[in-house]
Amino acid sequence: MEKRSRSGLARLADATRYSIRGLTNAWRNETAFRQEVVVIVILLPVALWLGNTAIQRALLVLSALMILIVELINSAIESTVDRIGSEAHPLSAQAKDMGSAAVLITLITAAAVWVFIAWERWS
Repeated sequence: MEKRSRSGLARLADATRYSIRGLTNAWRNETAFRQEVVVIVILLPVALWLGNTAIQRALLVLSALMILIVELINSAIESTVDRIGSEAHPLSAQAKDMGSAAVLITLITAAAVWVFIAWERWS
């Protein structure tokens, strides 16, 4: 039998509820996510001050938020791998390592954006 999906505002309400639950779970269960949120909350006002143009401000803010986005995806990968099984397996390690690498690349990218814009402001 085909599952009937909700539509319109009901679907939007469901999606919003799931998203809030995901953010709550990340906050409660992921130390790295909490640390990144604290740093980003501090950096957002700095981003608005540091950027000289709307584009620069957007790059600073979005590069910081990308860290949280990729951290959430990494946490989802880790949770899925952990749900599948607790035994050590090379593919499990590979999936977790790749998720971690994605976070690292995002951190490096965000740092580069911040350095380039700060350099332009003060040079």
